[in-house]
Amino acid sequence: VKAPCCDKLYTCRLCHDNNEDHQLDRFKVKEVQCINCEKIQHAQQTCEECSTLFGEYYCSICHLFDKDKKQYHCENCGICRIGPKEDFFHCLKCNLCLAMNLQGKHKCIENVSRQNCPICLEDIHTSRVVAHVLPCGHLLHRTCYEEMLKEGYRCPLCMHSALDMTRYWRQLDDEVAQTPMPSEYQNMTVDILCNDCNGRSTVQFHILGMKCNICDSYNTAQAGGCRISLGQQ
Repeated sequence: VKAPCCDKLYTCRLCHDNNEDHQLDRFKVKEVQCINCEKIQHAQQTCEECSTLFGEYYCSICHLFDKDKKQYHCENCGICRIGPKEDFFHCLKCNLCLAMNLQGKHKCIENVSRQNCPICLEDIHTSRVVAHVLPCGHLLHRTCYEEMLKEGYRCPLCMHSALDMTRYWRQLDDEVAQTPMPSEYQNMTVDILCNDCNGRSTVQFHILGMKCNICDSYNTAQAGGCRISLGQQ
């Protein structure tokens, strides 16, 4: 393609952006050069001079030339997505194409796709890496999500559990039951705030974790540091 910003020729916009100090506006591309006959011409799918196919897939809006990956242009996203189209729907509130199995089964956050990934701080909406929707509704690049799980289980934005932890919580129940606290702590209580349900509870203090009385999650934080001794009154 011929970059409208600097009139230089590049194989794709990503090559341009990696080599220049500015970004190519894909929507303003007007001309392309054939790699075989070198004729510069209006952006189109097939060379007007030698009939070379520039791409199995071509979008006249994004000026994307690519192999056939079942791509489709989403008008609401404003860019092309890898399909097939029937496997995805556009969530108007999240403002992003999502897999059909998430339709009606994800928490919406308005324009969440226009925020950068909280892990790598890079764009999500136009990224070639698929977005992963957390139970809380926040988005991460799938690769960033997989790396995050090696270190922890919480959403980096709201601290909500990023996956179903029910099985682990039940294992923690057993560990807590088998690990009695020293006598001086056995009658101590603490106020906690649950990161999963946002509820507040007063529970018995335990070094392994404090379980929310509302949703049974151990994804909790001590609230105010207030401990009250029971049975001493």
